[in-house]
Amino acid sequence: MAKPLNILVFPCGSEVALEIYRSLEHSIHFNLIGANSVDDHGKFVFENYIDGLPFVNHPSFADAFKKIVVDHQIDAVYPAMDSVISKLKSIETELGCPVIASDLNTTNICLSKSTTYELLKNDILTPKIYLTKEEVQDFPVFLKPDIGYGSRGVKKANNKEELYTHLASNTDALILEYLPGREFTIDCFSNFKGELMFVGPRQRSRIFNGISVNTSTMKMDDRFSEIAEKINAKIKFNGAWFFQVKERANGELVLMEIASRLGGSSSVYRAKGINFASLSIFNALGMPVDILENNYSVELDRALDAVYKFDIDYKHVYIDFDDTLIVNQKVNTALIALIYKFINQNKVIHLITKHEFDIHQSLKRYRLDGIFDEIIHLKKEDQKWKFITHKESIFIDDSFAERKQIKENLGLHVFSVDMIRML
Repeated sequence: MAKPLNILVFPCGSEVALEIYRSLEHSIHFNLIGANSVDDHGKFVFENYIDGLPFVNHPSFADAFKKIVVDHQIDAVYPAMDSVISKLKSIETELGCPVIASDLNTTNICLSKSTTYELLKNDILTPKIYLTKEEVQDFPVFLKPDIGYGSRGVKKANNKEELYTHLASNTDALILEYLPGREFTIDCFSNFKGELMFVGPRQRSRIFNGISVNTSTMKMDDRFSEIAEKINAKIKFNGAWFFQVKERANGELVLMEIASRLGGSSSVYRAKGINFASLSIFNALGMPVDILENNYSVELDRALDAVYKFDIDYKHVYIDFDDTLIVNQKVNTALIALIYKFINQNKVIHLITKHEFDIHQSLKRYRLDGIFDEIIHLKKEDQKWKFITHKESIFIDDSFAERKQIKENLGLHVFSVDMIRML
């Protein structure tokens, strides 16, 4: 098997970076390395993590980044923020490895909404732009920074006072017509030859901080594919990209913005078999790719998730059976996943139980035989703490009384069933 490619994701805590991670974490083809200028959620996700990089606009950024590429033998860099794409593409030759994105010209076009609108205004519908605040007579209007992403600096102005107040502190904001209708994101993929291989529309049903937290795949509408083809004919894309449109009151679709990267919520199409991150890497390396889409609809709904890190060191794990590993006569799949995580970490797994039946037969019944290093089958009157012989241990059990005894007598860290996902 060929050696996995070292892929550096930067910045590794953005929503885009987290989608890249989820898309590639189980692939045998890639070894993911995350890097950041400021510690954020990426620190909790990427096992291989590099911190302390200068910000992209700092004079020392290029040299520091090149050193990481060399020291860690990076095969390709995957930028995960619009402004970072532009910076890294500008130094791609110096880096000596591919930057997974469209070329610098395309990147800079997509960075600027005014440049995008000017380039495409004769091909597709773009929003009306008011050149000065004095021009505005009809409200509301939509204010958006020329260069930016998400909801940063975005404002719906319902009157002149709101318009003038926002512009006073956001001098680069574009004054655009307000589009009252539905909003759609169209995820696209173009290969290194510039051929448009995929167009996938989705409705943005609920948005939080500029991120689509509820979105659904849709049946293809010729309106979306026509816009995608016109954009692709005018702008040279290489890999995943997307654009957003919104309806006027009369139903016309008007372009809002284009991004030369995958969307954070494009995972709704990954659920149908389209892995934009993987496709983009192979494509950037000049390899021919194909797309295989499952024929069903998907709705994605996202909420804040949590990852925990504990400052404890342990080599042994003691786990209860009834109401812990087996709950309501079903295998606790979250605990099974955790057990295999422990196995991958070379921890020793002990099953300690007062199960009233033959524990070996019960394990076979649930297809769990063979995963434990030791099975300690106790009598009902036994006290579990007396059978735990390793100091560097943790204990997982649904029983508060058992946990209390072990905590008081052995001083070990104890975990209830609701804490499993935190481990």
